[in-house]
Amino acid sequence: MKLPTSPFTVTDWSKVEATTHPGETGHALWRTLNIGDLRVRMVEYSPGYLADHWCDRGHVLYVLAGELDSELRDGRRFKLTPGMSYQVSDFGDAAHRSSTAVGATLFIVD
Repeated sequence: MKLPTSPFTVTDWSKVEATTHPGETGHALWRTLNIGDLRVRMVEYSPGYLADHWCDRGHVLYVLAGELDSELRDGRRFKLTPGMSYQVSDFGDAAHRSSTAVGATLFIVD
């Protein structure tokens, strides 16, 4: 990931309009800042959320609240709690998808 040229920017995430993205179950609320090809997001997963797709996009993901379950297509599973992160490249180690039983708030750069 290369950060594109941009001015110093302060983001008040509470003022960024949320968009709803349904999962296979539950939903995700995204607050998104696009800077060229870079996407910076605050994402809230509802309790019971399960992504409706396997993702091959690279991310830097940090858990702010709740619990996130990350499943890799090869069967590996990881539980992330507040203060934990994962990093994966585009078409990296394995396609992945997210779920949460209790809900989660995430900060994601991709």
